[in-house]
Amino acid sequence: MSEAPRGLPGRETERYSAYRGLTLIYEGHSQQFSIRSPDISARGMFIHIPTYFPEGAVLKLEFILTRSGHAVHARGEVRYCLQGVGIGVEFVDISPEDQQAIEGEVRALRGV
Repeated sequence: MSEAPRGLPGRETERYSAYRGLTLIYEGHSQQFSIRSPDISARGMFIHIPTYFPEGAVLKLEFILTRSGHAVHARGEVRYCLQGVGIGVEFVDISPEDQQAIEGEVRALRGV
């Protein structure tokens, strides 16, 4: 399992890079963000982005899982921000179908 940055709680699930076309909208703002390839688990994701986001910021996330082509639509909350590096986001509003699709994608990448 990956380790969280120093001083932050450990992750409960492994994360994998398993999707493309991520769109991130900071709710209540209209700024577009340049996003580099992140990693994902069924509970959340880490997104490489140089922009600072406060803990608790709510984000609208949309992306397509690479292997299955399943489109995921979710809301996430920033749990921590490593300024200049990226943000750890926990899904707070995601359908059971989207969560199952992510779990299936991660299982396929692990070879399980």
